Amino acid sequence: MTESPIRYRLIKTEKHTGARLGEIITPHGTFPTPMFMPVGTLATVKTMAPEELKEMGAGIILSNTYHLWLRPGEDIVEEAGGLHQFMNWDQGILTDSGGFQVWSLADMRNITEEGVHFKNHLNGSKMFLSPEKAIQIQNKLGPDIMMSFDECPPFYESHDYVKKSIERTTRWAERGLKAHANPDRQGLFGIVQGAGYKDLRIQSAKDLVSLDFPGYSIGGLSVGESKEEMNEALEWLNPILPSNKPRYLMGVGTPDSLIDGVIRGVDMFDCVLPTRIARNGTCMTSQGRLVVKNAKYERDFRPIDEKCDCYTCRNYTRAYVRHLIKANETFGLRLTSYHNLYFLLNVMKQVRQAIMDDNLLEFREAFFEEYGFNEKNAKNF
Repeated sequence: MTESPIRYRLIKTEKHTGARLGEIITPHGTFPTPMFMPVGTLATVKTMAPEELKEMGAGIILSNTYHLWLRPGEDIVEEAGGLHQFMNWDQGILTDSGGFQVWSLADMRNITEEGVHFKNHLNGSKMFLSPEKAIQIQNKLGPDIMMSFDECPPFYESHDYVKKSIERTTRWAERGLKAHANPDRQGLFGIVQGAGYKDLRIQSAKDLVSLDFPGYSIGGLSVGESKEEMNEALEWLNPILPSNKPRYLMGVGTPDSLIDGVIRGVDMFDCVLPTRIARNGTCMTSQGRLVVKNAKYERDFRPIDEKCDCYTCRNYTRAYVRHLIKANETFGLRLTSYHNLYFLLNVMKQVRQAIMDDNLLEFREAFFEEYGFNEKNAKNF
């Protein structure tokens, strides 16, 4: 059997929580975990240069299969030498399968055993995506880590529907494994679904573990359920997912959820949140969110976060960044995006140190207190 190109090495387990400090080895380098992955939907992290992402410690980034399939097309990326050469990024790349975008963006979906018929969200043309096609596209894109094609059922869907959905997702995962053309160069992860049902989450996890993927993703969370419900689902899965393989919680990017996810055994996270809110003038800081475009910062000549040592905070003031954003200057969006990504990557760096020092719960308590997090404002955290 071919050795997986994706390997997980456990370095330390935090004695109070069981949180994992480790590293993931890929064909394009090794990165420490827990890790937050910046999202480069269309083969670019919006407004950021690859060199800047390296500066802030991003060892792996995510790109989007569905969007790259539509433009420029997987064949063009393959001709360019794959995503790494196409976008000038020589470290790890993970692609999702396109499944979530089919559910969230495309109209007129028709799910069958063979795959999903839907309309292109750009021009309305009819399209079809199957487990085999999703894998074929990702093989051509050439990321280090690929995702199985899955259905992401709504969190509050009926038990009967979700049961049928996860069983189909497992069948699709098997088909994807058989279609995978580059198992020696690209690792394929299975995606655990099951909405908010404990029995179905466990069934999905056990079924996928039996297929021996090199890593496991947890999907269908951070889609409208409460933080307590998400944390509970992670607790169900923690003892079931293999301890010698990576665990990736998809689409999660608030600081509290990153910390709470790590406590429950997660190694990898991704989310568009930090760059999306940055483009609206919202910054993550050690004392909570700061909307820098607000009028009260017009004459505020302090950095965005006085405790941050990122490029933005070392060189520019709130007043200047506000001016740029109000004037529709792209540089302002670059500065807020840089800061937010740096902030989350630095939170994960602190989390890794807290695991090493066996004081993750103390770190969580201090971070939450300074950030101003409490149960009343949880949804705005």
